[in-house]
Amino acid sequence: MKILLVGGAGYIGSHTYRLLLDRGHDVLVYDNLSSGHRCVISPPHLVVGDLADQHLLDHTVLSNRIEAVVHFAAHAQVGESVTHPSKYYRNNVVNSIQLLECLRKNGVPRLVFSSSAAVYGNPQQEIIDENHPKLPINPYGRTKWMIEQVMADYAEAYGLSCTALRYFNAAGAASDGTIGEDHTPETHLIPLAIQAALGVRPELAIFGEDYPTPDGTCIRDFIHVTDLALAHALALEDPTPGYRAFNLGNGHGFSVKEIVQAVERISGKTVPVRLAARRPGDPPRLVASSEQIRQHLGWQASFPTLDAIISSAWQWHSSHPQGYGG
Repeated sequence: MKILLVGGAGYIGSHTYRLLLDRGHDVLVYDNLSSGHRCVISPPHLVVGDLADQHLLDHTVLSNRIEAVVHFAAHAQVGESVTHPSKYYRNNVVNSIQLLECLRKNGVPRLVFSSSAAVYGNPQQEIIDENHPKLPINPYGRTKWMIEQVMADYAEAYGLSCTALRYFNAAGAASDGTIGEDHTPETHLIPLAIQAALGVRPELAIFGEDYPTPDGTCIRDFIHVTDLALAHALALEDPTPGYRAFNLGNGHGFSVKEIVQAVERISGKTVPVRLAARRPGDPPRLVASSEQIRQHLGWQASFPTLDAIISSAWQWHSSHPQGYGG
C-alpha cells in the first residue's frame, strides 16, 4: 500500500516507518518536525508540513495516491495538557478532524490512530480491557477519547476503516541500535533511568513509595516500540471496515523500583534516585489486556520480558547519550 504516516518522524512513528518499508509498503512521512527528527526519515520519504495546512495535506494525499494513513501527530504531555489545554484541543482534536475530512473527501479508506491508555482514566479493575469505562482525567486523555468517538461516527457514516490503538507505556529501541527514544523534555521512566545511570542527568525522581503495591512504587505495563510498530502494520493490512479499538501492552506490570533494578543489572551502573512525593493522578497500577488484538489481528509481543526491552533501550542510549544530537 501507499501509506502516509502523519507525525511519522517521532519515536513510535519512526519505528513504524522502518517496519512498513521492510514489509514492502510505499511509505511517506508528513511531519512538522516540532518534536520529530529529520534524521530518522530518508529525504525522499519526508514531507515537512503541519496538519493545520489543509492545502498541503490534500496535495500530499492526492499527488502520492495515498491509500491509508497512520496518525501519530499529537501533543502528548499530560501535565502540559492541564496547564495549556487550548494547545491540545487545537492540535489533537481540531487538526485530527481536519485529517479525517481529508481522508473522506479524497477517498482514503483506512486510518490507524495512535490512541492511549489515558482514555480510561483511573483504573477500576486490575487488568484493563477495551470495555473498561472511558473516564479520562486530563485534557490529553480527553482529546484521544474525543477523536476515537469522531472516528467511530466517520466510520459508520462514510464507510471508513478506522482502528484506534491504545498504547500503555512504549519503551525500547530498534534492534540494530540505529533509532531510539529522544524526547525534549524527556518524561518517560526507562530513558530517564538510563540517563541517570549514564550521568546525563543527576538522578531519577521516584514519585511515591507508599502505594499499595509489593514494593510501594507504581506498576506500569511496558511494551517494546517494535511490537507497537507491528500492531500498526497488522491493522493497516487488515481490511475490516468500521471502527475498532485495541489495547497494546504486555499484560505484565513492572514497578518503578523493578525498572531501576533492571537498568542497573543490564548497564552495570548505579542509578542515583531521589524519593519525591506522589504526583496527583498517578494510579497505583496500570496493566493492559491485549487479548482482543491477539484474537483479531494475530498480534503477539516479541519482547515480553523487561530485560529484553531495557537492553535495547540501553544499547541505543549508551551510544547516543545526548539523543540524536550526539
